[in-house]
Amino acid sequence: MKLFKQLKWYFNKEWKRYLGSIILLTIVAILQLIPPKIVGIIVDLMERKKFIEKKILMWIIIMLITSILIYFFRYLWRILLFGASYNLAIELRKKFYCHISKQPPEFYLKHRTGDLMARATNDIDRVVFAAGEGVLTLVDSLVMGILVLIIMSTQISFILTIISLIPMPIMAIFIKKYGEMLHISFRKSQAAFSELNNQTQESLSCIRMIKSFGLEKQELNKFLKFASNAGKKNMKVAKIDAKFDPTIYLSIAFSNLLAVIQGGYLVWNNIITIGQLTSFIMYLGLMIWPMLAIAWMFNIVQRGSAAFDRINLIFKENNCIKNAKQKKISKNKILKIKIDKFYYKNHKNFFLKSINIKLIPGNILGICGPTGSGKSTIIGLIQRHFSINKGNIFYDNISILDFNINEWRKKLAIVNQSSFLFSDTILNNISLGKPNIGYEKIEKITRIVNLHDEITKLPKGYNTEIGDRGIVLSGGQKQRIAIARALLLKREILILDDSLSAIDNYTSKKILKNLFLNKNKYFNTMIISTHRLNILIKSNEIIVINNGKITERGNHKTLISKTNWYQNIYSYQKNNKNYI
Repeated sequence: MKLFKQLKWYFNKEWKRYLGSIILLTIVAILQLIPPKIVGIIVDLMERKKFIEKKILMWIIIMLITSILIYFFRYLWRILLFGASYNLAIELRKKFYCHISKQPPEFYLKHRTGDLMARATNDIDRVVFAAGEGVLTLVDSLVMGILVLIIMSTQISFILTIISLIPMPIMAIFIKKYGEMLHISFRKSQAAFSELNNQTQESLSCIRMIKSFGLEKQELNKFLKFASNAGKKNMKVAKIDAKFDPTIYLSIAFSNLLAVIQGGYLVWNNIITIGQLTSFIMYLGLMIWPMLAIAWMFNIVQRGSAAFDRINLIFKENNCIKNAKQKKISKNKILKIKIDKFYYKNHKNFFLKSINIKLIPGNILGICGPTGSGKSTIIGLIQRHFSINKGNIFYDNISILDFNINEWRKKLAIVNQSSFLFSDTILNNISLGKPNIGYEKIEKITRIVNLHDEITKLPKGYNTEIGDRGIVLSGGQKQRIAIARALLLKREILILDDSLSAIDNYTSKKILKNLFLNKNKYFNTMIISTHRLNILIKSNEIIVINNGKITERGNHKTLISKTNWYQNIYSYQKNNKNYI
């Protein structure tokens, strides 16, 4: 019953649907008590040789009408009850998605994609099933069970009822024990399913790499290992699940045996009639469903409870980036980055230290340095993906922490080195931020990134499906689509985080030339992070990051005039045709 308490907020919200379905379930339960009573009357009439055709026909008509009403009311309560449970699925998935979308990157280091997918799909399905079937079986079994017990004990024989139900308490003890075992096993089973989901997602994501290295057999063995583990865990659940039905049917068999023995004795002594005993046996047959329903309810509720516990573990991780209310942000103001110290969670050593940058509107800032020096970390902090341990970032002399995070990010257009593309058309991938934009504007953008001619050569042009993560495109084409997508947004600050790395030098120069020509049309200020220093030549300021600190700064002419890291790397790249 813990699950029902946890879902109390939803039951309160949808109380009309649930109350309506409970009322209809009660009506159906009452109507189901009529046929056994009628059969008992008919048996007594025949036993007393009062075989009146009109009376029997009347009782048969009443039974038919009762059956039709039961069918109609069952249809209605199914719509109400299961409609409410399906809405719960929407509510939970919306809540789950909103929660994980607000989490910082550290959250995704801890929780893998496959696991989150399993919780958002399989686990929520189990909770929804419990909120539908669980409520049904609970209400139906209680109402039906109580009504049948009242009828049997008051209308037929109290002693016969008590004796017939002796096996029930013993059955309840076993059912409770099985339910507790099921909760533990099912939770382990769901965890194993998450691991299997993770492995499947990773294998499919990097299928090209697997094929390139000829690792199909190795990955298959790894997959089979997770599949086997999930199968074993599911088998344990199935073994516990298999104990429910035999326990119930054995209890019912003993109840019927006791009813026949005691009922025969009562009929022999003329305490009850044969018709009453027939009705009693039929009522006892109606008790089969409540007993099965209770066991079934324990089963699905325990599964739902275990699944909800897994979902709640995610909800309890409230590491959401704090959001401010200020939505109004000035245009084209100075961006100041002052980072005294920054380090990632669970890391003792700092990643950035003593970073001071002033970016004037309309200028171009270049960021370079060795791999792992902290370039992408600075860009991540500008986007507010992380919180700065000591220091701050200011825009118009106001901390970006004081701005509404969504409004602040609307000022930025980011293009990362690893460009994510959706399994859709090229047109829809470019127009992601502005889905209703005209074709002419998209064509202008693709010409800026030197991609239009390549797109038109594809079988369906802009309507070409590019597959999962843009599998049919080259790395350079993916990056140019991502740049086009960012330009289309017309944001104030354009950030290119090593997003020309897969594009050849000739094309890179053409793209940069076009970007500089359209600087005030599609963006105002620009930040370029790269390893290829020729890209930074026209930057107003270039900073060199090394081991998390600024070691050099100035424009291109200033930096190459001194013996330093920038001059050495630029000279090396200039003499190497692969770079310049």
